[in-house]
Amino acid sequence: MSSSYESIFSGLSDGSVIPYLGAGALQGVINPTSGKSIPADSESLILAMNNGQPMAPKLMYEFPRAAMNVELKRGRSAVNKFLDATYRDTQWSTSALHTWLAQQKLPYIVDANRDTQLQLQYASTPHTLIVGIARMSGKDYRFRLFNYDGTRYSAIEQEAVDTSLPILFKPLGTPLPESNYIASDADFVDYITELMGGFAIPSFVKRLRQNKRYLLLGMRLNRDTDRMVFSDVIFGADKPAGWALIPHPTDKEKRYLEKLNIEIINADVAEFLTAAQSWNKDLVAA
Repeated sequence: MSSSYESIFSGLSDGSVIPYLGAGALQGVINPTSGKSIPADSESLILAMNNGQPMAPKLMYEFPRAAMNVELKRGRSAVNKFLDATYRDTQWSTSALHTWLAQQKLPYIVDANRDTQLQLQYASTPHTLIVGIARMSGKDYRFRLFNYDGTRYSAIEQEAVDTSLPILFKPLGTPLPESNYIASDADFVDYITELMGGFAIPSFVKRLRQNKRYLLLGMRLNRDTDRMVFSDVIFGADKPAGWALIPHPTDKEKRYLEKLNIEIINADVAEFLTAAQSWNKDLVAA
């Protein structure tokens, strides 16, 4: 096992390394009935939202742009209904990565997908859920907080959070316990503005994240929206700031991650899980 993986697994064990999940973290998740893969990356989401048909080339560039087009033509409810149908109302197979992550009893995970895999893995574990929100009038912050007591979620305020519980941060939303999504261009403009202003991160997370390192799993960074959310969520990271598992990274990704002092590991989620299982076996043997 490489020294990078040794450092990653040691850091996950002591809480100094925080997983940050992108679309590739859902690799291998399918609908058991149809056999179709869960739509997670930008292109697959656009195709699913448009009944399997490509949209205009300028809209295919990224999901927020396509979602904005749908919102303008059919209303915001059309985007929400699509995401609810996809992530709340459709059955999906269990993700091996999310299962493994939950078994590690990590203090803090950032999940930049809109599905419920991580929450389902924590269904028997009390935790705090942070959900990103956008364009909500009368709100001082761009997040909602929920306490999960092992049975159900209940909305709470920052002051009531039990900081000893694991934290699941879903910046782009989730359908559970209620539907909230960052999806269209307008959502991202509002959310990223508030992220930069410090109003989209709870104060207890601002304290927790200081001098931490990150492990990007399944996260591609070729689009400005993804990079801007990521940069603000990890603000205050250690130097070096961690690792990104990206198979065949582009020059754009290399330059961006070099600026953040994040080491690229040319590997995918499946390779990471193989290394993780080897690590666990070594621990048992020791």
